[in-house]
Amino acid sequence: MPYDFQVVVDSADPHTLADWWAETLEWPVEEQDESVIKDMVARGFATDDETMTHRGRLVWRTGAAIRHPEPFPGGKPRRVLFQHVPEAKTVKNRLHLDVWVGADQRDAARDALVARGATYLYSQSQGPHSWHTMADIEGNEFCIS
Repeated sequence: MPYDFQVVVDSADPHTLADWWAETLEWPVEEQDESVIKDMVARGFATDDETMTHRGRLVWRTGAAIRHPEPFPGGKPRRVLFQHVPEAKTVKNRLHLDVWVGADQRDAARDALVARGATYLYSQSQGPHSWHTMADIEGNEFCIS
């Protein structure tokens, strides 16, 4: 039986990184239910320290997610979860996202992402395939092709 999965990205500031990637991929940030969060705190299952206000809404401090805007045929969301970790990123990613924008849009996408805080690292090609390797606002590598 094949399994579904989500990609999880360690982050210093998951809500800001989720916002950045939501804009980059044109995916919505997943809503967090304020009433559920308040109920968990009221019932003692969580504390106020585990919550924060982001863009005027009560959210869980330790995570934020984005999901593809179209439903997945199997019912599971195509989702990227950004989770808080205390340590800073110190080495190259062993896993990264490839964002397909098309060869005619690759340079414009690179320039637009740099304008939004990404870092251009280098360009490469292999046979007929070319891509730019970038880093997001927290230094996580990704490619655009």
